[in-house]
Amino acid sequence: MTRQRQADLFLVLTTMIAACGWIFSREAISGMPVFAFLGLRFFGAALVLLPFCRGQRIPWEKMRQVVISGLWMALNLCLWIWSVSTTASLGEGAFIMSLSMLFVPLVAWGMMHTRPARAYWECLPVAIIGLGLLSLHTPITFHASQGWFLLTAFVQSIYFCYTSRCAREVPLLPLTAVQLAITGIAGLAISALFESWTQPFTASTAGWLAASILIATSLRFGLQLQGQKYAAVASAAIIMVLEPLLTVIAASLWYGERLPLQKIIGGVLILLAQIWFRWRMVSRLPSKV
Repeated sequence: MTRQRQADLFLVLTTMIAACGWIFSREAISGMPVFAFLGLRFFGAALVLLPFCRGQRIPWEKMRQVVISGLWMALNLCLWIWSVSTTASLGEGAFIMSLSMLFVPLVAWGMMHTRPARAYWECLPVAIIGLGLLSLHTPITFHASQGWFLLTAFVQSIYFCYTSRCAREVPLLPLTAVQLAITGIAGLAISALFESWTQPFTASTAGWLAASILIATSLRFGLQLQGQKYAAVASAAIIMVLEPLLTVIAASLWYGERLPLQKIIGGVLILLAQIWFRWRMVSRLPSKV
């Protein structure tokens, strides 16, 4: 197997694990407080990553940027876990969350004065139509979880832009470990202030928590790093955008979730808009000789 094919395989596994991570999280928070789970998951993942950071140091003058990026990650994931805890459809939430990559050009325009490419404006109407089909119900109603997921997607785009700048100046592993630790501390702090344990911590819940820490966070991150190191940009972009589709499949198999045809069409339109946009962007990059 060539190195590039191996990298593509790593990215496929990363996307599959990410989709399963939605199930792990949903199962874990059914047996423990929402933000307690968030705190334990991400602080635990930071501890798992810590030994791999040996010999890589963050310059002190960059620490402020790293902490701010960690705070954006914490806000993003706090909103995400709350959205997961309130939604009736993980698949619908995953498709809405995937809009974050289409928010990125707008956020970059505001933060870095980088005007979006023409391809973005071509794809945006398709994504908006898809979001409308995905969000509207008959009779017309609006579910609060849809708003939470949309807000999460927007915050994730800000986190992505800020971290992209930060990652150019500091080692990636220590940056990620600090971000995960800040997210974990934020989750534990919110839990200590506002949550109470009203049910026993069972072995089943502990198992889902461990799977979330070791598989959905630590293993996923390791595979993603290895995959992105050697994969072609075009294939990486397309593979990574398949997470919402795989989440729909996972939720269907595990929970028996069924999206009506209108929502399926909406999700497919969002997916196609993202694939088209990413393909147009990577096609503009110079090919490697």
